[in-house]
Order: sequence, then structure tokens, then C-alpha cells
Amino acid sequence: MSDFSLRLRQWQQHSGRHHLPWQVNDAYCVWLSEIMLQQTQVSTVLDYYPRFLQRFPTLADLAAAPLDDVLALWSGLGYYTRARNLHACAQAVMRDFAGQFPNDPTLIASLPGIGRSTAAAIAAFSYGYRAAILDGNVKRVLTRWAGIEGYPGVKAIENQLWQLAESLLPASCTDSQQAASDIKAHTQGLMDLGATICTPKNPSCLLCPIASDCQARQSDRQAELPTRKPKKTIPEKSTTMIFLRNAQGELLLEKRPPTGIWGGLWSLPEVSPSDPVAQIANQFGLHIQLDRALPAFVHVFTHYRLTITPQLAQVVGSDCAKESANTAWFSPAAALAAGIPTPLRKIIHSI
Repeated sequence: MSDFSLRLRQWQQHSGRHHLPWQVNDAYCVWLSEIMLQQTQVSTVLDYYPRFLQRFPTLADLAAAPLDDVLALWSGLGYYTRARNLHACAQAVMRDFAGQFPNDPTLIASLPGIGRSTAAAIAAFSYGYRAAILDGNVKRVLTRWAGIEGYPGVKAIENQLWQLAESLLPASCTDSQQAASDIKAHTQGLMDLGATICTPKNPSCLLCPIASDCQARQSDRQAELPTRKPKKTIPEKSTTMIFLRNAQGELLLEKRPPTGIWGGLWSLPEVSPSDPVAQIANQFGLHIQLDRALPAFVHVFTHYRLTITPQLAQVVGSDCAKESANTAWFSPAAALAAGIPTPLRKIIHSI
């Protein structure tokens, strides 16, 4: 264990990733990338990250922006709670920390949407703070290297991994610049190792700097570790959504509640499949004529599968639902530019 970090840092120096756009000493850029990279591949974030910085070049710009603008730019990244927390976190930093992220990971972790590992990454990369990270990639590296059995999502196993991660940090150093450089290389090395070498399938063990004492490699158990999550039956849900157009060809959208599925996004109104005409009349005061139902399609969330049946309809006459904070008519182009869920964006494109 004594030279784990040294081997890792030396490998990172010559074989790690050094040209990612968020590898800068700027807490705002590091934080933005860390939130985007949660449950999202680097290749996808490389597309969204520069567009976000172009629209919100500073934390103050993000904090001052309407939430709708943030959600619209986030559309397609999924897990929209991240976007709402991103906006809330920016406002909290402006309000509580004079617009600057604190350097203490405990304080960073108190902000909206930031957990222990993300807080440590922000503190390490931005300030050289000596703190351990434990994201999904790092869990895989450590469970294989130490031969740790059990699903990492179980609290006891996770605590064991946290203790291990902290014990493997580079030794303390009296030279503050060297200490900061060591923790940054160590942290980036763990991320790079999990992303490029110690991959979920077919890890490149011959290229791994810690392969010589990796317990999984010694016992040929790379495919078995980390222990997989016990399978559960995924619940099935269904809904009918109405694609309602007025005489101008505009589309009626409703803003969803701030929490829950697609919280805060604009969406097609959900209707009863048995009597959508009466429901629209009662809810919006409109007379409508049904057209046809499009083929149903399935969208898979983390915890359930949702079957969506789009129903086409047209407003009869010149009636038009009154717009409000939660209801509005959008041209097709405006709808596609708004913050809407990806599957509904596909419906609008197809029609």
C-alpha cells in the first residue's frame, strides 16, 4: 500500500488524461464538470460543457439566470434534478460564500446537489485539498485491487471503501505546492484508471500501474468484482400524452411540478385515455377534436419503465387556452428550444 499513490501518480503523468477542458484551477469549471459527469459519459459532457460555459461563463451568470434557461440548455443530459440543484447551488454560493466555493469539502458538501465524493473532487482539483474521492469508477478500481466482496452500494461495503480510499492518499508533505500537485495527480489518476484501464468489461490489466498486487487479477476475478447489484423486477407504468395544436399550429405545453419525473420541465399534458376530450374541456376550457393515437413507445428510467402513448388532437374553432406560468402555447421550433424531456422532443421531431 505504501507506494500505491506513487505508482498511480507516475502513471497518470505519462498515460493519464491531460487535455479535458475542465482540467483547470477554477472551482466553477470543476464543479460544473463534476455535476455533468454524474451518470453521464465524458463524450456527451464534452458536447454540453462548452455550451454551458458560453451561456453561463461565470457562477454569477448561472445564479442570475432563470431556471427555465438552465433546464433548456440541460435538455438531453437527463437526471434533471442535477440541473435544478446546479442552479440552486450557484445561488447558494453567491448568497452564502460571496460567490466563491469554499475550500473545505465538508462545507462544499453542504451545498445543493453535492455529495461527499464530488465535494472532495472539487476541493482537490481547485485547491489541492487532501481528500479522498469515491465515485463509481473509483469503487470499481478499489474493489478489484483489494478484492473486496459485496455490492458497493451497501453501507458497510461503502464505508470499507471510504476507509481504504483515505488510507491510499499520498503522504502529507510540508511543501504545499508539491502536496497540492500530488493530490491532484492522485485524484485524476484514480478517475483516469477507472475510465480507461480498469473498465467494467475487458479491463486492460497489462497496462495497469497497480496490477502487480491487484487481488482480482491474481485470482482472475476481474469479471466478478465489484459484486453486482441484486436484480429487482422493474415496475411498469403507462401514460397518455396529448399533442394538442391550435389554429396557428402552436403546441400546448404544461410545466411539470418542481419535483418528481422531469421536474420543472415543459411537457405534453397527460390525459385520461378513456375520455381526453372531457378532461381537456374541464382543465383548459377548450373544445378539441381527436385525430389519431401514435404508436406507444417505452422510456426507461432508473427505477421503472414508462410506456407513453401520444394522442394527436386539434382545437376546434378559435378557442385558445389562457397562458399562465404553468401553461403556454409554443411554436414547434420554440418547443424544441425549451426545456423538454428527451422522449417528448423525439415526439415533436417525428410529427
